[in-house]
Amino acid sequence: MSQSTDVLQQTQGRKIGPFRADQVGSLLRSEPVKKARLQKANGEITAEQLREVENEEIKRIVEKQKEIGLKAVTDGEFRRSWWHFDFLEGLDGVEGFVADKGIQFHNVVTKPRGIKVTSKVDFTNHPMLEDYQFLHSIAGTHTPKMTIPSPNMLFFRGKLEESPYEDLDEFHHDVAQAYKKAIRAFYDAGCRYLQLDDTAWSVFFSEKGHEQIKAFGRQPDELRQSFANTINEAIEGRPDDLTVTMHICRGNFQSTWVAEGGYDAAAETIFDGLNLDGLFLEFDDERSGGFEPLRFVKRKDLQIVLGLITSKFGELENPDDIKRRIEEASRYADLNQLCLSPQCGFASTEEGNLLTEEQQWEKLRHVIEIAEDVWK
Repeated sequence: MSQSTDVLQQTQGRKIGPFRADQVGSLLRSEPVKKARLQKANGEITAEQLREVENEEIKRIVEKQKEIGLKAVTDGEFRRSWWHFDFLEGLDGVEGFVADKGIQFHNVVTKPRGIKVTSKVDFTNHPMLEDYQFLHSIAGTHTPKMTIPSPNMLFFRGKLEESPYEDLDEFHHDVAQAYKKAIRAFYDAGCRYLQLDDTAWSVFFSEKGHEQIKAFGRQPDELRQSFANTINEAIEGRPDDLTVTMHICRGNFQSTWVAEGGYDAAAETIFDGLNLDGLFLEFDDERSGGFEPLRFVKRKDLQIVLGLITSKFGELENPDDIKRRIEEASRYADLNQLCLSPQCGFASTEEGNLLTEEQQWEKLRHVIEIAEDVWK
């Protein structure tokens, strides 16, 4: 980025994502989509009819995102059941299955679902390319943002016991290469703003997580470097005009969570070891720790999106409190490298969080209004 372009973005607002006011991606599924998905499951409508309903509802929510003032628009992940499994199952060598039990969140469990690696992982084509192309076709002058799970999620949530991989380094390499092809395919489809969603990093944030790492048969330092290498290999050589960010999450299902702990134990790797353009980070409550780990932000071209507005409940945060927290974060990272968003999406799975659609839009308006005050 040229110095003159950088100055223009600082004085007039960012021209590329992440934007000063941004969003993570998923939105509450609308009633027409929920009804149509149920009808499709019951054999009452065809896949084509379901897609027609999804198309109309995605058009509606994209217009709503434009109306409230967002610069980046998403399809709300309206065609997905899960934020991660739906994409990962579309990779070569990966299959979905009905698991023995769901994923345990704080006081609630998801429906049972799992993925397993059955052959060498690769990427040849994917139905979400068509999903992105539809979003691109209706985005207009706004920036269409595509979200997919991080390559680390295949290791973190995938069953590898029956896979052809005896060497985990080979597995991580193949996954990275598959993602490199996927990223190129989305770029060729027109995508210029891509986000990798990743809950795997949360295992480094607590002692409970470290126990989970050891249960994988790995050591924290080794796995942390492996995660970083996989991401960096996947995005290496990406086109200059493609922005790739990552959202780090501690779990989001029906307004609850899985992990807790600050970024400290993995901060140096996350903030100074990943060749990303931006990081979307949870900072909405005490589970996420303080801003001190931001001191490891060394690059001037890395954007940090502060997830200070919760997507888990509808009550609006006091804007002065949010502005004070942004000011506090700016003690560790330059204000011109900071942005604002909700801490996560509103519906990481089709069930969605426990708030209304209107509360969701009010949350996003809240982000925009606060950002406009901070970055005038």
